Amino acid sequence: MTQNDTKIALVTGASRGLGAAMAERLCTSHHIVAVARTVGALEELDDRIKAKGGAATLAPMDVTNTDAMAQLCRSIYDRWGKLDLWIHAAIHAAPLAPTAHLDARDMEKSVATNVTATATLIPFLSPLLGETGHAVFLDDPRGGEKFFGAYGATKAAQIALARSWQAETPRTGPHVHILEPRPMPTAIRARFHPGEDRDALTPPADEAARLLQGLV
Repeated sequence: MTQNDTKIALVTGASRGLGAAMAERLCTSHHIVAVARTVGALEELDDRIKAKGGAATLAPMDVTNTDAMAQLCRSIYDRWGKLDLWIHAAIHAAPLAPTAHLDARDMEKSVATNVTATATLIPFLSPLLGETGHAVFLDDPRGGEKFFGAYGATKAAQIALARSWQAETPRTGPHVHILEPRPMPTAIRARFHPGEDRDALTPPADEAARLLQGLV
């Protein structure tokens, strides 16, 4: 297989949870470009990918850093000339709070991570994905639920951006997918639902397999 034949998957938010599980699931068929802020968690992911015979490029950066993300996209172009798959799992989950008591800093970070970064990355990555690439967004419909003001509103805005992109590209590509994962025993879920029976939830590895089936 030549370098140009190598399938490339970018996973933003790859260090934990479903993002990490999807990166592991894809690593036997794709070279993984893993983006997350936590270096240690990325290195652990890299170890698991290598144990499966895969390879990854680690990009420890914040998706809200526009210059860093632009440089990463340029590096992907220079090295491979394209991107086959983008999975956008990066999210900021602000603490639950009554809407009348939202913390301004939490709201600002929610907007920056969930909305602005997505709006920035779509134009950056669309040329790399081209006509045949796939972009995957993960829905979590919480808009309008009590105490989910910051997370629900900004996650809904993120998915609205994805739906607009999806509606605009059926003939030109890339292929945009909006998937809704089942409840999983992730750290974010534990913050939202403390005391929940985690054994009744779907393991991220199983959910990654289900969501990616037929997609790649």
